[in-house]
Amino acid sequence: MDAYFLDWANLLLRWVHVITAIAWIGSSFYFVFLDNNLIKPNSPDLLEKGVDGAMWAVHGGGFYNPQKYMVAPKKIHTKLHWFYWESYSTWLTGFGLFTVLYLWNAGTFLIDKSLMDWSPTAAITAALSFLVAFWLIYDAVCRVFGFRPNGERIVALTMIVVVAFAAWLSCQLFAGRAAFLLVGAMIATAMSANVFFWIIPGQRKVVAAMTSGVAMDPKELATHGKRGKQRSVHNTYFTLPVIFAMLSNHYSFLYTYDNNWVILVMMMLAGALIRQFFVQRHGYHLGRAKNPLPFAIAGVVLLLSVIVWMRPAPTTAPAASTAPVTFLEVNQVFVQRCYMCHGEQVQMKNVRLDTPEGIKLHALGIYQQAVVTKQMPMNNATGITEAERTLIKRWYEAGAALR
Repeated sequence: MDAYFLDWANLLLRWVHVITAIAWIGSSFYFVFLDNNLIKPNSPDLLEKGVDGAMWAVHGGGFYNPQKYMVAPKKIHTKLHWFYWESYSTWLTGFGLFTVLYLWNAGTFLIDKSLMDWSPTAAITAALSFLVAFWLIYDAVCRVFGFRPNGERIVALTMIVVVAFAAWLSCQLFAGRAAFLLVGAMIATAMSANVFFWIIPGQRKVVAAMTSGVAMDPKELATHGKRGKQRSVHNTYFTLPVIFAMLSNHYSFLYTYDNNWVILVMMMLAGALIRQFFVQRHGYHLGRAKNPLPFAIAGVVLLLSVIVWMRPAPTTAPAASTAPVTFLEVNQVFVQRCYMCHGEQVQMKNVRLDTPEGIKLHALGIYQQAVVTKQMPMNNATGITEAERTLIKRWYEAGAALR
């Protein structure tokens, strides 16, 4: 019964997490689009109000005229909308999902004893340390180098090295699936921390100064704006790498590869390069940026390089056995490799395979998980062999008979 409710918690948290992530990423992409398309107006009335950039857009049967004020307008005439709950809700639901799936079942999903044979408590502590440590390092690097000459380049190169080290270390300590997700989670934590610790507090200070009528140092106001802009731009570059890490857990060929951490770093870097192309594309059309096409080309080349590198080596398949596989034969595999998590005592994912009826009901899922994707058994904890997977394949493709 506990596994049943955990599955529901997993489903609902994942559902809400995806919805809030779409809202956060959508608003982030939209504001980056605005920044790259707003044009300084020539109209005296707009210039007098302090409008630094404006544009016209049409959507849903209406016309929109977004306007951007540098630092802050003199007065806000209507309700001020804050964009932060999209970020907070995404992180909270994501961490909840990580807790329900990986931390609650650390012995199954987080630990791979062939890599590191440690207790669930130690593994959980180490995993949470990744989230905290990455934020502290990233934040320190931004504070020290962020506004120096060539500072953004230094920050970018430093964080590439840090992410690469974190990817390598996580793949040495945790099960591959968890390692990939953990690297994505630590970057996503930094994204939300940017909003919580810097972007929103800075904007609140600007609004407080504007509404209170108390004079505030213009340099301090400008600093809040620059830092908020800096962290917001970083977040948009983090987005595609994080999404890849989150999706990777559905593709075991990625995280079970011998050099899995290299694959993760290369794909994340490809995502960041492709995102750079989209960020600069509109600025290029307006004459504000250099041609961004090399970033897209570099990202695609990197992605294709991974595909070519990981391609399976050609093999000569042995002659297939024509003898039919009986249920008695294949059931011996289920007894040894599957009952531990899908038997009378435990039914992970509400799947029970200790009866012929249960096996028949879940035959397609068994074939997909054990043969096609090879995701099960999780981390191959029960030591299923390729010969046994082939046996399941022959049994299923012959009709999954129970005789």
